[in-house]
Amino acid sequence: MEMPQLNLPNAELKIKLVEATTQVFDKVRKKYFKLTPEEWVRQNFIHYLNKEKNYPFGLMGVEKMVKYNELSTRADIVLYNKEGKPTMIVECKAPNVKITQDAFNQIAKYNFKLKVNFLVVTNGLQHFCCAMDYKNNKITFLEGVPEY
Repeated sequence: MEMPQLNLPNAELKIKLVEATTQVFDKVRKKYFKLTPEEWVRQNFIHYLNKEKNYPFGLMGVEKMVKYNELSTRADIVLYNKEGKPTMIVECKAPNVKITQDAFNQIAKYNFKLKVNFLVVTNGLQHFCCAMDYKNNKITFLEGVPEY
């Protein structure tokens, strides 16, 4: 399965074929997962966060369970500080999925509980990062993802 070139630095991903299914190794969850377009974006973004922004793999959570009202949802990537407090949520979409208000609504639901400093929405081609200001009830879009 040919994956599209993303607007991210090239990541050295471990990819293997298992019974006609292409799989990619997740360094955070430490196992292989089916390579879907969304997983392609997620894995490339994880490597970007690690290599370019210096976030340790050990302070990342992937597909983290987040309760919202009575619903259990999964955040694509949650970054933590050394104290184990969530600081950033990343929502990944497949490259062919346009980033719309729906993606921001989805990540806002996760953040309702987590109250992180930064929200990121990416489809691998476009990346939106915003800083949360809870005191003044404001969201500021940033030029890029902040360093660890």
